[in-house]
Amino acid sequence: MGSARTALFNYLFAKQQGGKLILRIEDTDSERSKKEYEENIIDGLDWLGIDYDEFYRQSERGAVYRDHIEKLITNGAAYESMEDEDGSDIRLGGPHFRPSVIRFKNSGGIVSFHDEIRGEISFDVTELGDFVIAKNRETPLYHLAVVVDDMLMGVTHIIRGEDGISNTPRQLLIARALGVPEWRYAHIPLILAPDKSKLSKRHGAVAITEYRKQGYLPEALVNFLALIGWSSQGEGEPEREIFSLPELVGRFNLSKVQKSGAMFSADKLKWFNREYMKTLLDDELLNALTARMPEQSPAILAKLLPLIRERITTLADTPTLIGNGGELSFVRNYTKPSRALLKTIEFLPRVRGILEQVSEPDFKAAQIKERLWDFATEKGRGNVLWPLRIALTGLERSPDPFVVAELLGKEETLARIAYAQSLA
Repeated sequence: MGSARTALFNYLFAKQQGGKLILRIEDTDSERSKKEYEENIIDGLDWLGIDYDEFYRQSERGAVYRDHIEKLITNGAAYESMEDEDGSDIRLGGPHFRPSVIRFKNSGGIVSFHDEIRGEISFDVTELGDFVIAKNRETPLYHLAVVVDDMLMGVTHIIRGEDGISNTPRQLLIARALGVPEWRYAHIPLILAPDKSKLSKRHGAVAITEYRKQGYLPEALVNFLALIGWSSQGEGEPEREIFSLPELVGRFNLSKVQKSGAMFSADKLKWFNREYMKTLLDDELLNALTARMPEQSPAILAKLLPLIRERITTLADTPTLIGNGGELSFVRNYTKPSRALLKTIEFLPRVRGILEQVSEPDFKAAQIKERLWDFATEKGRGNVLWPLRIALTGLERSPDPFVVAELLGKEETLARIAYAQSLA
């Protein structure tokens, strides 16, 4: 979740400034890097509509890093260090030593930088000591690799989570040793749980690919992520929350990103998704549903579309809704009603007689209601409409009987009423 928002903020800023967005897979640690992680990142960005202009894998740039390790050693900014297991420098080999590592020669002092969100930040780097920047002359560690990449890729702005602030002093020291002009930094606030604790799965926060599986729309998730920790409201402008991706690009401003932790709300994400569900064209919603449920008849889904739209929060709600026993299962499967659930069938013959007089072309919810309403009011709506709904669906929970009758059609409606009558 946090990584997706960081990618989005970088995208919005790059597009607004007419710049380029670089996707870099930082996989120098082969033990912790897996191909599936990379695939999830790429698939997630593609689904969200976050396009990048350049793509790199650090694991493919070994020669580049090797050249810069040699450069730092040559100019005296780094050195090889033989160490024992507790990290102590040793001059002679022995039974407990590891191969040499490359350390940065840290002269200490205060390192300061300007953060676009937080202002001036300073660190006393003396306590860092001579920190390790490479396992050996062939294998860089994270801090060295990102500095070299940012330098060679022409990066101008580094927008990342506030948990990256502590990395900045080391990276600045390396950059200065390589003669790199300083970048512009912006450390965005972490996303917190509603109780201000660290966000986790128990708060509803999962990987972007999981939100896709859960049936969220990418536009809704982008809109939701953009407003976590950033204010979109212009001066003197009425408050609004729904923005397309191009609108977000036009409005994004680092100065309106808050410093303090931003709260995650699963309920708010659901609200955004419901709002975006309303904007889908019928064909778009139908295509999305048939893609998720290829076993379902497109004709039945099309018939139920208006009812599905107003009842679901995410696309993943639909199988339960139309599956056996679901509120909209009556079209595909008829759950035969029990006599007890019907309560009374006294007026079903009269209802059937009234509906027989409605022509097939006029067998629509509005006309059906108009024909039955006076009779239902006279006899008691609960005595007429409840048994009718149960007769048509067999379910305690379903749409109103007029809508159900239209969906079933005249022939099926009359047949189901006749079956319910037979339970006398």
